[in-house]
Amino acid sequence: MQHLITSLPSTFLADTGGLLGTVIAVGLTLLCVIALIKTAKIVPQRQAFIVERLGKYNRTLDAGFHILIPFIDRVAYRHSLKEIAMDVPPQMCITQDNITIEIDGILYMQVLDPKLASYGIENYYYAASQLAQTTLRSEIGKLELDRTFEERDTMSASVIHALDKASEPWGLKITRYAIANIKPPQSVQDALEKQMRAERERRSQIALSEGTREAQINVAEGQKQETIKHSEALKQKQINEAEGKAREIELLAIATAQGIQRIAEAIQTPGGKDAVNLRIAEQYVIQFGNLAKQSTTMILPTNLSDIGGTVAGLAKVLDTLKMNQTPSAETTLPTPPPVQLF
Repeated sequence: MQHLITSLPSTFLADTGGLLGTVIAVGLTLLCVIALIKTAKIVPQRQAFIVERLGKYNRTLDAGFHILIPFIDRVAYRHSLKEIAMDVPPQMCITQDNITIEIDGILYMQVLDPKLASYGIENYYYAASQLAQTTLRSEIGKLELDRTFEERDTMSASVIHALDKASEPWGLKITRYAIANIKPPQSVQDALEKQMRAERERRSQIALSEGTREAQINVAEGQKQETIKHSEALKQKQINEAEGKAREIELLAIATAQGIQRIAEAIQTPGGKDAVNLRIAEQYVIQFGNLAKQSTTMILPTNLSDIGGTVAGLAKVLDTLKMNQTPSAETTLPTPPPVQLF
């Protein structure tokens, strides 16, 4: 054996030593790279890393560059500090009136304490989802089917309150919960559609009747206003006519008084009395002639031939009026002669 070893070429031993040195160098390089990777950690913005040292919590790394002890420190958990939206799977719930509905939602949460989120619960996503479903089933059981569509905000607030209280030891903050869909059975949907159709028809009829009533009220109001305006116009017309007639009577009275005054003044002039007598005689003859034309029965005075006596009697009346100066004195006309009916 010793002879064989001593007989190996020296070049072969030199090549083997070089190869071994290269392997060692590569191993040391890889070891340095691995140590560097495990030592240097860059934490992105809005994230937090939980570092354990020898299996025990050591510290929480915020955003930035950090140095760890290789092979002793390790990043056990990584958490996003952003608000997270998580779908709550659909589930079957029973309402207070024993109607089964399918309902799902969306849950919004945020990690506030990465340490509690890492060690407070195993899987906070699953826990929050299950608690949201349980709370929602409880709230649905308190409401009737018709109210489930109206009380979405109330149910969401109840779920948020329950989750926020329960998730406090987990380092979570439940910000919002929104009910996405409420799906009742097909038979209930058909009944709801019929109900809504009937409700729309009822509202349509009510609106139509209210419109008809308003139209009738407007027409009646218009007729009332028309009647009032017409009566006011008629009243004003009658007032105007009465005022016109009163003014006419006043003007006629003034004109008559002025005419009588002028006649009286004319009578006082020389020859006025003779003119009046002549005028009376003419009117007497004319009116008597008209009376004979208009009727087959005539009423004749007994002294038909004594026209001059009649005129003289009327002239005597004028003399009597002249002698009485008081305007309020009453003048007694002579008694007409008896007439004879033929």
